[in-house]
Amino acid sequence: MTEHLTPHEGRKAPAARPTAPAEPRGALLRSPQTPQGARDTSPGASVPPTSEHSQPSASEPDPGRPRPAPDGVPAQPGPSGPPDGEERRTGRPRPPGAGPVAMRRDGDRLRFVGAATRRIARGIDLDEIVMGLCRATVPTFSDAILVYLRDPLPVGDERPAGPLVLRLRRTDRLRSIEEGTEEPDTEGGTLPSLQVVQPDITDVMGTAELCEVRHGGALAEVLRGVRPVFADSAAARAALPELLGEGRTVPTGRRAILAPLRGRRRVIGAAVFLRRPDRPAFEADDLLVAAQLATHSALGIDKAVLYGREAYIADELQRTMLPETLPRPTGVRLASRYLPAAETARVGGDWYDAIPLPGSRVALVVGDVMGHSMTSAAIMGQLRTTAQTLAGLDLPPQEVLHHLDEQAQRLGSDRMATCLYAVYDPVSHRITIANAGHPPPVLLHLGGRAEVLRVPPGAPIGVGGVDFEAVELDAPAGATLLLYTDGLVESRLRDVWTGIEQLRERLAATAQLTGPDHPPPLEALCDEVLDMLGPGDRDDDIALLAARFDGIAPSDVAYWFLEPESATPSRARRLARSALARWGLEELTDSVELLVSEVVTNAVRYASRPITLRLLRTDVLRCEVGDDVPQLPRLRQARATDEGGRGLYLVNKMARRWGATRLSTGKVVWFELNRS
Repeated sequence: MTEHLTPHEGRKAPAARPTAPAEPRGALLRSPQTPQGARDTSPGASVPPTSEHSQPSASEPDPGRPRPAPDGVPAQPGPSGPPDGEERRTGRPRPPGAGPVAMRRDGDRLRFVGAATRRIARGIDLDEIVMGLCRATVPTFSDAILVYLRDPLPVGDERPAGPLVLRLRRTDRLRSIEEGTEEPDTEGGTLPSLQVVQPDITDVMGTAELCEVRHGGALAEVLRGVRPVFADSAAARAALPELLGEGRTVPTGRRAILAPLRGRRRVIGAAVFLRRPDRPAFEADDLLVAAQLATHSALGIDKAVLYGREAYIADELQRTMLPETLPRPTGVRLASRYLPAAETARVGGDWYDAIPLPGSRVALVVGDVMGHSMTSAAIMGQLRTTAQTLAGLDLPPQEVLHHLDEQAQRLGSDRMATCLYAVYDPVSHRITIANAGHPPPVLLHLGGRAEVLRVPPGAPIGVGGVDFEAVELDAPAGATLLLYTDGLVESRLRDVWTGIEQLRERLAATAQLTGPDHPPPLEALCDEVLDMLGPGDRDDDIALLAARFDGIAPSDVAYWFLEPESATPSRARRLARSALARWGLEELTDSVELLVSEVVTNAVRYASRPITLRLLRTDVLRCEVGDDVPQLPRLRQARATDEGGRGLYLVNKMARRWGATRLSTGKVVWFELNRS
């Protein structure tokens, strides 16, 4: 605490109040009606060992209390206090109908402030902190509270633009004494309303949600002064109607406190504490209590806003670093999952990617940068971008890892990562894999057998001076390849090889449920894999990429080598026509002949070696023409006097999709047509 209260010994107790039924939340102690200063001198009175503001006895629960007093906040004694109606201070019997006992000692206030600030400090986001303030103060310190915050709340050192606008963030109050009704609060839930016989508080609780603070007005002056003020002060009498709205009545006397909420650099809101007429009014020392509550709440809100911004930045960074959607390459289906290490560490160095390659192939990548921080995520983004660029050059997997290793060394000497890079060819039903210190992939066959692929482990990326080795393996149709990061199989409770064996067994067990002829659904398989994680298995980020190999049947592929001669375009048209007739796609003959002729003519014009023509029949008809010229064609608008330059224009107009990819041996120009 930054302010200390001075003890006031021998302070007289406030006058007793009429009896009222027990409050449902932190019920107030009702003592018998006794004139102010009266003492009971009857013999045999005893003082119970409990403190003046302890919670009601567990042996005598109050059935009218649906919500207990806040944990750790010293509440005023309830009806289950001293036995036989005794006074806590003297142990003497209390007359029936006595009013609530207020906090009379400075020690009571100190204990209350300590417990209340601890409750407020437990909150990590804005709503938790505001709710902590409300739950800590109602009913122990006040009977109702209004919390206003700036709209929008400033973040860090930024200077708010525009006028100062306060929005009613939350209200809290006691349940109705007579009716027990509930009213909706500003958060969409329900808050107990006060009994109708208390119009001074009930009217305030129905205040407007927005308030624009006038420059130089009374409310602006109170907020600028920072210190809490009583409602009967001159400044508050002018400021409260501006805050609550015209026509709203404020409790008379010292039954309301207006406390500005000041963060690290500026006022971010205000809180209004209210007490009913049947309860003792606020005292001068209560202003210090309100100041402490307001200070701790405002600093907590400031930190919560900063934390929210950091979490937003982390989420956006992670979202942009990972692919928003996976491609749909020919002959393979894909599914993915990503889980951060924890909610408080939402970014990390794990990534996955699927990159379409020429010839209907696809590159499957999964990697893991050490750590799960903003720095790790930034390095991951650089390596992922480098991998995409290298994949576009159609380099072999081992060459891709070699260049990634060089890039990691350029980023820094301590930039270490693991990576697995695989290229799947649906035509040959083969997959080529290179590994850089990453856990090996698992292949789930159609019959339900799961095997861990034997891939040379290699050294992590960033070590330098290490050669990487690639292996080529069969990828049968219906099989599923699972690529993952070590967070899935390694934790404090198990080593990596134990986790890999558990993963293999889980995949095999899941495949048995769907039978030997049907592979498990890809999305459901990913969920099953993640379900193997126990409560203590989330030590690291998890990236998961699953690929179901459908492949392309040999009967759906037509492939030719053509010499770069003047007669080649006409021969290409004849070959395409015969393939379409064999596949029963005669309705596409005219379009395919025209587009094949244009693309092959352009290749013959510049090529010096034989060109390739390949037709693929899948859900679409795909045509690929390859040559040894690395320059990519460029779509342009031909002038009326030009003799050429219209071939790609026709392809762009008639084809469903088209593109050109540079290879190490030249390039491939391709286009697709719908089959219907």
